[in-house]
Amino acid sequence: MGLKGGPTQDEVMAVSLFKLRINEGDVMADVGCGTGKISIRASDRCSHIYAIDRRAEAVEYAKQEIQTAEKTNITLIHGEAVEVLDDIDKLNCAFVGGSGNVETVLEKLVEKVDGRIVVNAVLLNTVYRTVKKMKELGIFVEALHIQVSRSYELVDDLMFKPINPVYIIVGEVKQ
Repeated sequence: MGLKGGPTQDEVMAVSLFKLRINEGDVMADVGCGTGKISIRASDRCSHIYAIDRRAEAVEYAKQEIQTAEKTNITLIHGEAVEVLDDIDKLNCAFVGGSGNVETVLEKLVEKVDGRIVVNAVLLNTVYRTVKKMKELGIFVEALHIQVSRSYELVDDLMFKPINPVYIIVGEVKQ
């Protein structure tokens, strides 16, 4: 059984992680961690990851995925990101894969992060709100529209089928 809203497509994850500019030993927050896929991939370079989701079913799903991947440097936290982030020290980067209250989350992350914040969004309203808030906070770097199509067999030939577009919004905090 899958989890509603995830997982992040591999190609989108690759671009998002590249834009985070993760350095060896970084500490990262994964807000709205969903399936845990981003946390698991980033854990290869990060010394520690705080994977946060407010949905109990997401936390349970991510827990299984993290255990299967045998990752020990990921702390999985069930709760609202804004409250959870109060108990976390400084971060080198943060990925936001889901957040209904993106403005409040960004305000909190600006206090904690010394580095990149990357937000993935599929809804235009979330893109607008994220870019507006990042500009307000003076951290906006760029927004990308990622559209990936995958090949599949059709009548002894190849055709491409697009996956849903994703917007990647990048901010950078310099403490």
